[in-house]
Amino acid sequence: TYTMLKRLCQREIFENDGGTVKVLISKDEFKAAQSEEFLDEHFSGSLPMFLTAFTKHKKLSAKEIEEIKSLIDNYKED
Repeated sequence: TYTMLKRLCQREIFENDGGTVKVLISKDEFKAAQSEEFLDEHFSGSLPMFLTAFTKHKKLSAKEIEEIKSLIDNYKED
């Protein structure tokens, strides 16, 4: 447990202040960091490569496609 906690502190996820452990990032921030790390490790950071691999084995429904399009439109760089 101590080793795991030490590693999480080194990754700046937790802080150990004299035996009192504090969370430094939110659950959403943690999930986002994990997702980015997964993309970097397995798809060279390419979201299109991930989507290609994902949809090769699972077809998207019309609703899922519309949701993805909406996300893209909302987060498109200017």
